[in-house]
Amino acid sequence: MKLSDIADNAGSRKKRMRVGRGIGSGKGKTSGRGGKGQTARTGVRIKGFEGGQMPLHRRLPKRGFNNVFALEFVEINLDRLQQAIDAKQLDASATINAETLVKSRVLRRAKDGVRLLGRGEIKAKVNIEVHGASKSAVAAVEKAGGSVKILAPAKQEDGEAA
Repeated sequence: MKLSDIADNAGSRKKRMRVGRGIGSGKGKTSGRGGKGQTARTGVRIKGFEGGQMPLHRRLPKRGFNNVFALEFVEINLDRLQQAIDAKQLDASATINAETLVKSRVLRRAKDGVRLLGRGEIKAKVNIEVHGASKSAVAAVEKAGGSVKILAPAKQEDGEAA
């Protein structure tokens, strides 16, 4: 191979369409924008416009809110955990936490933490450190001889003092 042989793959660079350059180009006159009026102009759009009638998105009441402090957990079920252990992706003797799950590619990313859910069953004796777990998941892991450590702070009841 020589330097002079190096070239792009065929079709990797496409010339942009020059619009409004005559009838023969196929994109002359209206430049692919159709007829006249508001939609042919730039900057203005009729998204929810209903001919002057109050648009549907403004007729309906506002409801709910977005909690900016809400934590987004990645959920993993027991059957997926067992599957990873069987496939030798995870070492059952070591502590399983968010970092090891991401490193072994069981999870893509940890987000705000991992939550363990109880679908399926687990046969291996494992020690798991997660930010949340369902009661059924904790029961299943302890039944198999393992332990679950919850990393997130426990919620306080309304009656208790801080």
